[in-house]
Amino acid sequence: MSANDRPVGQPNSKTHDSAFLKACRREAVPHTPVWFMRQAGRSLPEYLKVREGIPMLESCMRPDLVTEITLQPVRRHKVDAAIYFSDIVVPLKAIGIDLDIKPGVGPVVADPIRTRADLARLRDLTPEDVHYVTEAIGMLTGELGATPLIGFAGAPFTLASYLVEGGPSRNHENTKAMMYGDPELWADLLDRLAEITAAFLKVQIEAGASAVQLFDSWVGALAPADYRRSILPASAKVFDAVAPYNVPRIHFGVGTGELLGLMGEAGADVVGVDWRVPLDEAARRVGPGKALQGNLDPAVLFAPTAAVEAKTREVLDAAAGLEGHVFNLGHGVLPSMDPDALTRLVAHVHEQTAR
Repeated sequence: MSANDRPVGQPNSKTHDSAFLKACRREAVPHTPVWFMRQAGRSLPEYLKVREGIPMLESCMRPDLVTEITLQPVRRHKVDAAIYFSDIVVPLKAIGIDLDIKPGVGPVVADPIRTRADLARLRDLTPEDVHYVTEAIGMLTGELGATPLIGFAGAPFTLASYLVEGGPSRNHENTKAMMYGDPELWADLLDRLAEITAAFLKVQIEAGASAVQLFDSWVGALAPADYRRSILPASAKVFDAVAPYNVPRIHFGVGTGELLGLMGEAGADVVGVDWRVPLDEAARRVGPGKALQGNLDPAVLFAPTAAVEAKTREVLDAAAGLEGHVFNLGHGVLPSMDPDALTRLVAHVHEQTAR
């Protein structure tokens, strides 16, 4: 049976007993598993070499490049999971939204979505729209063997913020204006994006991804009451849609200390925690029945090794009583970070937590 023929509810058997998936399922592990958000990227000289002269979105649509870039940190750092190399706006580009990723800026949308008529531009996503994803994951699972591959997508709120603002925003004024001023349009926009996001994750799981992560990069800009009323239903729709596949579902956002419990309610099996909240306190906020992921401050990696190890011990001590723990940074790897510091960190966590 190929990865593409894997039925709903039957996970990838090669990766089932990996430390990463065991931790996600809150089972006993041989060591605390480690992976890093943005582990495949600008911190790696080999990444810069293969991406030279190739625009970001093009690189996300070339299976050979996606495969090589996804594998690079696994080879170098010996992390416990790979994460599929892509960008959160790829499914929007795939359905025909006029956007580009501008170097030094981020995703820029030519015609922002501001009216009900604009919703018609958000058509259904089909597997054929992202055939390169299926091809790349097929190549990756063959190369990765027992190392799990994490699929990912942007959460409805973060995708909506890019679409409504037209690009990155500090204050999300247009986004919040729609959310507060036209709640019916806002709800329909997020529901539409939830369907697109769920379809994108399903493609990745059916191709062979062993887990998925939903990134809600900008949701920390919201108050808890607004999250519960205006965001949670759409995120829950995404998690519900992929639940039958029986793969771990991870939810991560930045600046979400006040939202951790609500993010757990949305349906994730694993809640990602940024560096602002200690993991033992995060566990109290999230409640029982969830594993946690995190949460070393990425900036710590610029300090001397002894300081990195001391701060790592703080994270591991705070995680000591958790039902399940996946070690990660509290956000992504920074472009100027020394790759060797990441390699040393993986080895250190494995050594310190070996059972």
